[in-house]
Amino acid sequence: MLAVFVTVAVPRTAFALHRVDRHHRILRHFRGLRGLLWNPMFRPSHDSLLRQNEEIDRLDLPRIQDDAELEALKASGALVRIEESESLKIEPSLDPSRRYCRPWTHDFVQDLSEAYYRQFHAQIQVNSAVRTVKGQKKLRRHNRNAAPAEGDTASSHLAGVTVDLQRRGLSKDQIRFVERYLFYLKALGLVEPEEERHHWCFHVMVSNRYNDWRQTQTIFPRPPVEQPVTAPVIDTATATATAATMTAAN
Repeated sequence: MLAVFVTVAVPRTAFALHRVDRHHRILRHFRGLRGLLWNPMFRPSHDSLLRQNEEIDRLDLPRIQDDAELEALKASGALVRIEESESLKIEPSLDPSRRYCRPWTHDFVQDLSEAYYRQFHAQIQVNSAVRTVKGQKKLRRHNRNAAPAEGDTASSHLAGVTVDLQRRGLSKDQIRFVERYLFYLKALGLVEPEEERHHWCFHVMVSNRYNDWRQTQTIFPRPPVEQPVTAPVIDTATATATAATMTAAN
């Protein structure tokens, strides 16, 4: 009886081990395939975080500590409100008090959203904008992928220069459009973009150089405005006298 039990048990164990090994091979294959499918133009990196913070330091911008500092910057006009429009929508869950950014970042969002709308007749979405150090620390407690709240690689959201734009749900053509748009601006040193995988968004830090560059560009060509045609004013008395003189001469 014992011999029969061993004979039956061993094959079952071997079969179970074979199934586990096969499962692991399939899982490894899937992970490799997933890596191939994720091929963004702007991969997040340590160097990118460093560049974002170097730009913030160059501008001598503070990392906003708490709500009191945030409200002071709003009151002074250093931060401006992002408003929804025909070409732009905002993630409904984004706290209205956090729908702010630096003026040049606001201009960038407006320009990109209008260009995107002209191309696809669809709105682009802002998922995140300004944050505080206090809020970032809280975010880090339940999101291990969030950037630090302090140091050389701190989140650039803390200075109000960065927005996250929705990537999830965009078509391949829409993603490529945004990537090409950002590629050109990055080559000019005007933005530092990343494509975040876990939140499927475009994280874009905007330099204040964007404002100066924008003034030299015809980003949105508009048709010339036709001047209204004004009918000439006729002096009736003069016209009558002129007609009488011409009649007498004839």
